[in-house]
Amino acid sequence: MELLVVGGTGTLGRQIVRRAIDSGHAVRCLVRNARKASFLQEWGAKLIEGDLCDPDTLPPALEGVEGLIDAATTRATDSLRIREVDWEGKVALIQAAKAANVQRYLFFSILDAEKFPNVPLMEIKHCTELFLAEAGIPYTILRPCGFMQGLIGQYAVPILDNQLVWITGAGAAIAYMDTLDIAKIAVRALETPEAANQTYPVVGPRAWGAYEIIRLCERLAGQTAKTARLELPILRLIQRITRFFQWGQNVADRLSFAEVLASDRPLNAPMEPVYQLLDLDPADTTTLEDYLQEYFTRIMAKLKEIGYEKEKEKKRRTQKTKMGKK
Repeated sequence: MELLVVGGTGTLGRQIVRRAIDSGHAVRCLVRNARKASFLQEWGAKLIEGDLCDPDTLPPALEGVEGLIDAATTRATDSLRIREVDWEGKVALIQAAKAANVQRYLFFSILDAEKFPNVPLMEIKHCTELFLAEAGIPYTILRPCGFMQGLIGQYAVPILDNQLVWITGAGAAIAYMDTLDIAKIAVRALETPEAANQTYPVVGPRAWGAYEIIRLCERLAGQTAKTARLELPILRLIQRITRFFQWGQNVADRLSFAEVLASDRPLNAPMEPVYQLLDLDPADTTTLEDYLQEYFTRIMAKLKEIGYEKEKEKKRRTQKTKMGKK
């Protein structure tokens, strides 16, 4: 299948590109900067320069495309507003895909997006779901709720560095999933005719609360975490203040996502129907325990190696100093 992947340089997108190529698909990627995306080309993908915010660049990228995987979204550090990319850009992409007669459009939304209308990203994702469903293109919507990869910077690294781990309220339990597993499901869903015009959750084996993850990291790291709790009213105040400034609009939109993290609604859903439809074994899905165990095993081994090399260098310098004195 001739595939176009949008958002191929992201945490999830790059795994989708690799999985699609390994599955035998011809993959092209829409990228804003070909130099920064050169690793995708090295894997075997074709790079096409374009931008969701420039609709004129989309039709050339879609020529001859049979399937489209849309894994793009703005990041907190992006200068562009959420609405520019996640709404206006996606509307332009869906319209261009329809004009190009794309046979399947796979869109990544967020689990329970319709339940948080006051959170800009969630509202826009839900509106995009509705727009796509009414566009007349065969579609599949996948709804993850959190990537295991994001937990490394949020919990593992601060604990290892003896830095503060910030927690918002009690924290909603979230069924995080490894992006490798999400990519596997995405490519398989695109290949499965029965998945057309359907919406599915894409979540991990179980939901984890913030304190559960911290305790797991403490056990694996062999050290105690320093935590600080940031209450939701304070975040709301920061959000209101940043909205007064043009530079703070995107920051305020991202801070509103704390409403989701601080809610008492667990982000989880049954996955049995998805595994059955796609003929996948749930036992092959990475658990959070295994994911973090692998990370800490690798990082602790590396830290020991660095410590060993430093000790060798120290001894070498000491011996050199002694020989110089003689």
